[in-house]
Amino acid sequence: MISRRHLCAGALGAAALLSGCDKLGFSSAPKTSFQGVDLTGASYARGFSLPDQNGRTRTLEDFKGKVVVVFFGFTQCPDVCPTTLAELAQVKKALGPDGDKVQGVFITVDPERDKPELLKAYLESFDPAFVALRGTPEQVKEVAKEFKVYYAKVPGKTPDSYTMDHTAASFLFDPQGRIRVFSRYGAGATALMGDIRALLAGQ
Repeated sequence: MISRRHLCAGALGAAALLSGCDKLGFSSAPKTSFQGVDLTGASYARGFSLPDQNGRTRTLEDFKGKVVVVFFGFTQCPDVCPTTLAELAQVKKALGPDGDKVQGVFITVDPERDKPELLKAYLESFDPAFVALRGTPEQVKEVAKEFKVYYAKVPGKTPDSYTMDHTAASFLFDPQGRIRVFSRYGAGATALMGDIRALLAGQ
């Protein structure tokens, strides 16, 4: 579950990205007009190295030549995660042949419950080509730190009924493997498609 507090914080954080570009290591070169927040030249979200749902260690280099959309979440998320993955699957389908040049990457922030078998079935329900990444708690923490992603366990009525609060956004990389766009949750499939089209066109 994503709290209103955190969604608001995410929106404020995005605004901070826009207003504090120099401090966060952005280039001062003219930028393409994206629907999401332009991260071109950012000094973070440079990549990942985690095992996928089949046990194979994956890195950003594995997807060179594709627009990579990275999202942090968990399989028991009731709304944000399935909505995000469904929108990405919708965009891939709408792009026709160019959809094969888009790679969805889901990084679980709940490795305790999100076992490989569960992740495999979960991702296949949206798009068989999507990749799920699951590391140790320490590995997930390091990757989240690299992406400046927040996540935390929220206790439930029983030890096993906890949920996860987490950053609700996707990170878009261009076909050369460079971070380019921070796409906020709630922007919709049309905005996401526009940014992906721009990256596929080499912008």
